[in-house]
Amino acid sequence: MSQAHSKYPHLFEPLDLGFTQLKNRAMMGSMHLGLEEVPNGFARIAEFYRQRAEGGVGLIVTGGISPNEEGAGFVGAACMQTTKDVENHRLITDAVHQYDCKICMQILHTGRYAYNPKAVAPSAIQAPINQIKPKALSEEEINQQINDFVHSASLAKEAGYDGVEIMGSEGYFINQFIAKRTNHRDDGWGGEYENRTRLAVEIVNQVREAVGEHFIIIFRLSMLDLVEQGSSYEEVVSLGTAIEKAGATIINTGIGWHEARIPTIITKVPRAAFTWVTAKMREALTVPLVTSNRINMPEVAEEVLARGDADMISMARPFLADPHLVNKALAEKSDEINTCIGCNQACLDHVFEGKLTSCLVNPYACHETELTLTQASHSKRVAIIGAGPAGLASAVTAAQRGHSVTLFDSASEIGGQFNIAKRIPGKEEFYETLRYFARQLEIHNIDVKLNTTVNADTFKDNEFDEVIYATGITPRTPEIEGVNHEKVLSYIDVMNGATVGKKVAVIGAGGIGFDICEYLAHEGQSASQHIPTFMNEWGIDMTMQARGGVEGMKPTFSRSARQLYLLQRKTTKVGANLGKTSGWAHKAGLLKRGVQMLAGCEYLKIDDAGLHVNVNGEYQLLDVDNVIICAGQEPNRTLAEQINHPSGHLIGGADVASELDAKRAIKQGTELALAL
Repeated sequence: MSQAHSKYPHLFEPLDLGFTQLKNRAMMGSMHLGLEEVPNGFARIAEFYRQRAEGGVGLIVTGGISPNEEGAGFVGAACMQTTKDVENHRLITDAVHQYDCKICMQILHTGRYAYNPKAVAPSAIQAPINQIKPKALSEEEINQQINDFVHSASLAKEAGYDGVEIMGSEGYFINQFIAKRTNHRDDGWGGEYENRTRLAVEIVNQVREAVGEHFIIIFRLSMLDLVEQGSSYEEVVSLGTAIEKAGATIINTGIGWHEARIPTIITKVPRAAFTWVTAKMREALTVPLVTSNRINMPEVAEEVLARGDADMISMARPFLADPHLVNKALAEKSDEINTCIGCNQACLDHVFEGKLTSCLVNPYACHETELTLTQASHSKRVAIIGAGPAGLASAVTAAQRGHSVTLFDSASEIGGQFNIAKRIPGKEEFYETLRYFARQLEIHNIDVKLNTTVNADTFKDNEFDEVIYATGITPRTPEIEGVNHEKVLSYIDVMNGATVGKKVAVIGAGGIGFDICEYLAHEGQSASQHIPTFMNEWGIDMTMQARGGVEGMKPTFSRSARQLYLLQRKTTKVGANLGKTSGWAHKAGLLKRGVQMLAGCEYLKIDDAGLHVNVNGEYQLLDVDNVIICAGQEPNRTLAEQINHPSGHLIGGADVASELDAKRAIKQGTELALAL
């Protein structure tokens, strides 16, 4: 073992697949990028994957490519059907193969999850997350679907891929055949488990026959469905064994269906929360097993491998956040990794809104051909006021380009509003973002002046060519009678340690209102990194006796430490504007803890008796000890107006204060610095 691998010996051990070898145990898992369908998209995807291959990953699996039009996630989604498709994909494989990196194309048939009028499934049962009812396939049509998988795999080989991943989990088409929940057939493709798994086994068998022995076939096996009428542990083992015999090279772990009401990848899920599932499956199977879900740092990956939970680690979003994650680990510089925080705001939320994938902490992701870091033609002296997300992103980017940067902040630490976010139970990953930025400030010799209040005099000598105002926000105070009563606190008061009573009304049900409720419900303490507690809370059976891991189980959330009311003026559902792929889980968790959520509130007054409100026209007195204001923010532009520098720029909350949008703040800070 070379000295360079001494910190992560298991992660950097090659994996022998018999006919080929992977240089390490790091796999970039599949993610739909949205680039597959845009003009010149394949050239952009090629650069996206090239950077990750250059960054040291051993194996890449592409985003899902459909074997036919019926399987496409939406009308016009990428398929692998023609020689033109082969030419497009060759751009990707050629780019990746410049490095010692293998790449597999994921074949994804979405079945009843397709937002597509041609959607097909084993039975005509509509998915709870889709408005389209699928057509039930005839036996002849099922055989045609198998042929299309085989054809796609053969074309992938022709396009230069080292293998394919057959998507058999997450509640997609193949998984729909496997589970009784979605397969109500009474022919040879339904009924008994052996019949319901026939499609999966046939696809692997026939793909292996078509592509020959020296081609990687990964099968993504749903090991824990997390839905009623899912597979039992014994059934999953039986299918895994059959898939091995059919010719799979590697089996990858799938956790949870998309319609499952249990979070599996968001920030509040503990790191490496589900590797125990792969570990149990590894006892029964002989091919290499990949584990996944919320593994975002090399230390976590190493620990999972050292424990023997898996043979390989799949990370998807962590490679959006930092394409060079593996090489940084190899160089033992994990403190320089831009860590995925599991927020989903710019990746999965974008996919479900039909936008391009990107990354909150790395706006270059999927924009590699458009946002390019070049050296500035001449070095400027740049002052940045405010060390929150926008200020930090612009400071680091400007310094990387060769500008001389001074960063001012009146606080004693960098981070701005991230210092609130990191202390919310389930959002501890924000500590990683601040660690990353702190290290970048050191590396790029940025002059950081904390505990420093600036004013117009600071800039009167005109020693700076550019001044960037990243001065953030001021909390908005709504016009309510008695809003200055001693019971009233702002969310900033609460996070700064103000004493809060046992009965509390939170005014404003945006992201901050939810965060404050989370903080107060836990008394500031969180078991968010304790895996058994998490499984217990969401009703997941770690003994794997329950079918699908959940049948017959009851979630057991601890009650809130306080009686909490979360209020909003709007009559829409509380939490409707939270992130599409994570907001439901935040809301569900708080409801299970007993937080009462009220929409359609008119705030009448606050006095010694509490908060007087009309809720949908009906008067109520909430006899609370405190009222906490989370009613939005205003841009803080006071300094910008005072200083009035000829080359001044507003970014982040100082520009637009809507809901403290860190995604926009970091992107805006980066783009401005690239333009200086």
